[in-house]
Amino acid sequence: MQITCVITDDEPVARKGLQSYVEKVDFLTLAGVCEDAMQLNTLLSTQRPDLLFLDIEMPYLSGLDLLASLADPPRVIITSAYEWYALQGYEFDVTDYLLKPVSFERFLKAVNKVHALLQQAVSSEPPAGFIFVRSDRQMHKVFFKDILFVEGLENYVCVYTGAGKLLTRSTLKRIAEMLPAGNFLQVHKSYIVNTDRVDLVNGNSLVIGAHSITVARNFRDEVFARILKNTL
Repeated sequence: MQITCVITDDEPVARKGLQSYVEKVDFLTLAGVCEDAMQLNTLLSTQRPDLLFLDIEMPYLSGLDLLASLADPPRVIITSAYEWYALQGYEFDVTDYLLKPVSFERFLKAVNKVHALLQQAVSSEPPAGFIFVRSDRQMHKVFFKDILFVEGLENYVCVYTGAGKLLTRSTLKRIAEMLPAGNFLQVHKSYIVNTDRVDLVNGNSLVIGAHSITVARNFRDEVFARILKNTL
């Protein structure tokens, strides 16, 4: 998952150093750089980043004063030259507290912690149970339980249900990210099946209703281990 972040520090060298660190981490995307808390306050009125790198001692408004004014702040990593603010910082539920000068190793440990926490939060969200599929200039609500399988056709995807099929402009990779992994399994470079809707295993093929889908050689071990785990 990508994490958007904003750097706020009144020291140009500190801002430049953090920016160079952010550029080294694939899952971080820099959404803004602010010279003080007032600039950050303005930015937060129009943007919602996932993570703030926040200095404490800045002119006009300190980083902690800004945090106190936010009703629902993003994840925060404090970057400060003064260790005595650490306890007060954690009272604001900051994720980590980095003392300047910040080494890249310490920076990476902190952002990895944020990544794990945000990923855990996403994973714990209950699935919506459905998607909307744009087809024939209409948005069709399709429940996951009703999907038999999905077929990739270059720049299009065909979603098969018991009621018929819907063709939409997308990619198999895109729709795979939207389907719950517990129920859907890729069995071929062009097919993802709903394992709950498999009626029959016939050699290297899966039969779903009137459809027969061949399992590609490089997917067979995982596919049959999943589908045939409950076997007499």
